[in-house]
Amino acid sequence: MSEDKANSSEEMKRKFKEALDKKNAQRHGGEAHLDGDSAVHATAAPQMKREFRRKSG
Repeated sequence: MSEDKANSSEEMKRKFKEALDKKNAQRHGGEAHLDGDSAVHATAAPQMKREFRRKSG
């Protein structure tokens, strides 16, 4: 019984490892234009500290 459990555990680990490798290969497969520079460098509005007020009433 324990040998069967060990085999199924190893099989499950192998399947998860294959699925993870496949997922990571898909995610990293389409990396293009990483060296390009974005046209947006800063926000248009000046950065101000946010002010929070309580409701009165």
